[in-house]
Amino acid sequence: MEKLTRPISLTPPLLLLLCIPLALAGHDYGQALTKSILFFEAQRSGYLPHNQRVTWRSNSGLNDGKASGVDLVGGYYDAGDNVKFGLPMAFTVTMMSWSIIEYGKQMASSGELTNAMEAIKWGTDYFIKAHPEPNVLYGEVGDGNTDHYCWQRPEDMTTDRRAYKIDPSNPGSDLAGETAAAMAAASMVFRHSNPAYSSVLLRHANQLFDFADKYRGKYDSSITVAQKYYRSVSGYNDELLWAAAWLYQASGNHYYLDYLGRNGDSMGGTGWGMTEFGWDVKYAGVQTLVAKFLMQGKAGQHASVFERYQQKAEYFMCSCIGKGGRNVQKTPGGLIFRQRWNNMQFVTSASFLATVYSDYLASSGKNLKCSSGNVVPAELLSFAKSQVDYILGDNPRATSYMVGYGNNYPRQVHHRASSIVSFKVNPSFVSCRGGYATWFSRKASDPNLLMGAIVGGPDAYDNFADERDNYEQTEPATYNNAPLLGILARLHGGHGGYNQLLPVVPTPTPVVTKPTPTPAPKPITNPAPASSSSPVDIVQKMTSWWTAKGNKYYRYSTIVTNKSGKTLKDLKLTISKLYGPIWGLNKMDNVYGFPSWLSSLSAGKSLEFVYIHSADPADVSVSSYSLA
Repeated sequence: MEKLTRPISLTPPLLLLLCIPLALAGHDYGQALTKSILFFEAQRSGYLPHNQRVTWRSNSGLNDGKASGVDLVGGYYDAGDNVKFGLPMAFTVTMMSWSIIEYGKQMASSGELTNAMEAIKWGTDYFIKAHPEPNVLYGEVGDGNTDHYCWQRPEDMTTDRRAYKIDPSNPGSDLAGETAAAMAAASMVFRHSNPAYSSVLLRHANQLFDFADKYRGKYDSSITVAQKYYRSVSGYNDELLWAAAWLYQASGNHYYLDYLGRNGDSMGGTGWGMTEFGWDVKYAGVQTLVAKFLMQGKAGQHASVFERYQQKAEYFMCSCIGKGGRNVQKTPGGLIFRQRWNNMQFVTSASFLATVYSDYLASSGKNLKCSSGNVVPAELLSFAKSQVDYILGDNPRATSYMVGYGNNYPRQVHHRASSIVSFKVNPSFVSCRGGYATWFSRKASDPNLLMGAIVGGPDAYDNFADERDNYEQTEPATYNNAPLLGILARLHGGHGGYNQLLPVVPTPTPVVTKPTPTPAPKPITNPAPASSSSPVDIVQKMTSWWTAKGNKYYRYSTIVTNKSGKTLKDLKLTISKLYGPIWGLNKMDNVYGFPSWLSSLSAGKSLEFVYIHSADPADVSVSSYSLA
């Protein structure tokens, strides 16, 4: 992050589309998801692992914390610089975790769940180190002033790597609260696959919340070097509520639910109607989570307070889709616009809230209540999708603001590591000021591709200058990408009848490098029917496999059965992750319908279609139908 953040004001971003399974449109959301996770590997500090996929990076920051007698090796650089800022790093981990909690099944189906979990663990491993005592938390390594004076690869850093902490004498409730939220959310992610690690994270989260609540104060009053870069404008009340909401979700402990009920009015949870959500201002996130608790029937004696939280959550959602009392600004091309510097952070975070809220509403069978009237959940989701599509290239400049996605994307990213030749290619030392003279001022594409990075984005009129010194528009940040993981997984994997009020985080399956023959094909239902009462049943079965030219191919038979007592007509199926030919269906735009020789399916009758490809079963789900 190259500059001061912004004074508060409340204008965010949002959105998506909901009841339809979406692998349509003109974008490959699965590819975008893969690339967006790769970006986090480029931001790693410390000893890089053996399976590091961003190979132009090397080890860095190996003495972090040493002068303070603590091991602070690891974690993430926040943006295009080499400082480790605790507040945005924690928000990044919270949002990555929330993405998996809501859309882990979709990530698993795209093969990215393990990579996403590793990205989270890189952050939480660091937070464990940074929290060596219950009431001590290290919140920054390095400082922006000396760091920004230099243009060096992380591998060459000669800047001050001093560590800064909060403690009872120098409190930081916002920093400790956000880190507690990150640890609590991450504990849910690892609950099934690594229960021991999950317990460690939850223990740290509980201690950090107690620390934040007991010793109150703004962290940038204690870590003053952060003020120019990540000033806590909103204060710490929003982080205390945010942490309580996550701890309730992670632990089920009613102390935290009561905390939200008792303090909702006094701490602003029920009072602030926001149009912004991000690393500083958490109110809209808190309100969305509390609205979820209310829809789950968990409010109990706090129902009236939680309803006021929900009213403010819906104020946020309505403002994003232009149907509220105070609507967000948009560019002529339709992008939510909050500020000229790194506007994209607000687009992705607000879009994520709109995505999950649309699914919460759909799961509870409710509509969004706006000042202009009721709005169906699908409108929230479709708007969010429009924001993601803008980011990926559907905009007046036809520019993708995700590096490496599409053909026209930023080439001169404001990022020290990507703009300087890789240490592995040329290990010659790059000096502090020499980096500016040789690399920063170089009017050419970056030597290293910062795959998946979401840059700051265009101005209020959709204009964008791809220039390295244009940090307001070309600098990426981890908190730009983190909320996008969940949205992309949702858009790529669809919904498939999941009840978002009963989330299940799947356990990642081990990676198998060589598929083994399946001796006895087993039926595969993919995805599971929306409910046992669904009139349309879909069962997939692998009927044969073979190897040709070193590749393994599978033939899948899919049986669609009408379980109702009526005639099934106008059936439309959405099929995603299909990489080969298909027989037995008629394709119409982005959906599939009955073959030309069949116009309906009588009660109890079935239809079969087959396809061949060299991957796991495609995702087949019902888009629409009618019964006569």
